[in-house]
Amino acid sequence: MLENLGLYVKLAVDVRRGVAAGGGALHADCEAVLREDGSEQEDIWGADWIPETQEVRYEALINIRPSQNNRSMTILDPSVRERVGEIVRRLLGGA
Repeated sequence: MLENLGLYVKLAVDVRRGVAAGGGALHADCEAVLREDGSEQEDIWGADWIPETQEVRYEALINIRPSQNNRSMTILDPSVRERVGEIVRRLLGGA
């Protein structure tokens, strides 16, 4: 998954299904893979995974969604952010 960006991986995470897609040049590429697999857009959030530090970053253009009260690239809802982190760590490792 590091092929496109080298140091980090762009991810789209379905918080309802507990799955993720990663490795695209854009978060939207990963989102499209999940949508094709049956995920609903409102359940998908963008994040980055930095393998070297095992850090999750919660910023992506696909996170801007006023209809879900998220007017920022950053995931603002702490419960959604926590769920994204749990899924990423379960699938990719980390503390």
